[in-house]
Amino acid sequence: MDNLTYILFICMAVPVCLSFFLLEGKVRQTMIYIFIGICCCLFVSEINGLILSHFNNNIFYVTTIFTPITEEIIKAIPVLFFAYVISSNRHRLLTISLATGLGFALLENVIILVGDIESVTIWWALGRGFASSLMHSLCTAAVGYGMSFISQRKKLFISGTFSLLLFAITIHAIFNCLVQSDYPILGLILPVLNYIPIIIIQYKIKKRKKSKNQDNAKEEEAS
Repeated sequence: MDNLTYILFICMAVPVCLSFFLLEGKVRQTMIYIFIGICCCLFVSEINGLILSHFNNNIFYVTTIFTPITEEIIKAIPVLFFAYVISSNRHRLLTISLATGLGFALLENVIILVGDIESVTIWWALGRGFASSLMHSLCTAAVGYGMSFISQRKKLFISGTFSLLLFAITIHAIFNCLVQSDYPILGLILPVLNYIPIIIIQYKIKKRKKSKNQDNAKEEEAS
């Protein structure tokens, strides 16, 4: 079925779009960026398909050399737009970056699942769910978190953006190499280990914000 990728895209994108009318504020914004991540995956799948056909369907070569570049650049574009046009708030950038990577991973997992349905197992699903999905989300989150610093310093725009993209591409390439090596378990563990600091950062941000609100409330009561 030639249009299978587009069928899967429609099945996932339409319910997400419908949620826009039911949600408000930051929650709606997060869902919008999940949708954008799904769109990014559709666009990149076409680019990667062309590259793959050009290199005689050499999956290992393409997935370790080219796909980390194409995927991380495309995922970073909406994050860069958010940082420079909408807001450079660190917490919001981290949230929408994770949402973009999550949306990307959702469609990618489904495309790979349908394309190789006969060899899929529960362990494959767990690996894709925890490892690959986290990898996409974390690489994009790294760019978003870094942009919260760079967007405030115009002199660092070019060098800083390039460095963040290079970091995300490198992590992505390492992951792809490891999961296709003789030690795939290392590739599966890598995103999980990187996920822990993100949780800690989010927790500290929420705790600091809660503490600040409590202090402000006390000052208002005292005055």
